[in-house]
Amino acid sequence: MTMVDQINTVLRKLPEWPLYILGAVPPAWLLWQGVAGGLGVDPVKVMEHQLGLWGLQLLIATLMVSPLRRYAGLNFLKFRRAFGLLAFSYIVLHLTVWVVLDMGLLWGQILEDLVKRWYIIIGMVALLLMIPLVWTSRKSSIRKMGRKWISLHRITYVVALLGGTHFIMQEKVWTTQALTYFAVIATLVALRVVWIRKRLPRTAA
Repeated sequence: MTMVDQINTVLRKLPEWPLYILGAVPPAWLLWQGVAGGLGVDPVKVMEHQLGLWGLQLLIATLMVSPLRRYAGLNFLKFRRAFGLLAFSYIVLHLTVWVVLDMGLLWGQILEDLVKRWYIIIGMVALLLMIPLVWTSRKSSIRKMGRKWISLHRITYVVALLGGTHFIMQEKVWTTQALTYFAVIATLVALRVVWIRKRLPRTAA
């Protein structure tokens, strides 16, 4: 048995639910650090940025499940839904911190920021596109929708591209970190496009 087979055997035995418990730890730790004064002079900005970054990382993890399975033989498929749901949760928290703690629910100022900072609108569009994905993440939805479910969940790639764009634009300057994240997302999307194009002739036949 190869190492990949051994890893997949372990993965098959692991349940999905502990991921949700583990996923609740980083935001709780971040909040505690903010209250305890461990996040520097602007804890709200640190919380806002870190939650958004974690959400983007989980989106990338979701996109990497298929390439890892195809090219490395590693099967994380059973955990893909957890990655996606946790990504959505973190991004909702990211938006909540901005609206409640950063902007103080001052809706007039929030609207002004939306007009001046287009990256916020891009981030909100990405979040809205995630809602039908979360709603149809249940196994019953997969059974009912069939191949339509696969088509719908390809929106994940659009969401990730929007998230990467949001990250680059909010940095104001093109940092190596932001560009690296976007390059990884663009590569994963390009791989998916290639796979779809390869399948088209077979489907038509």
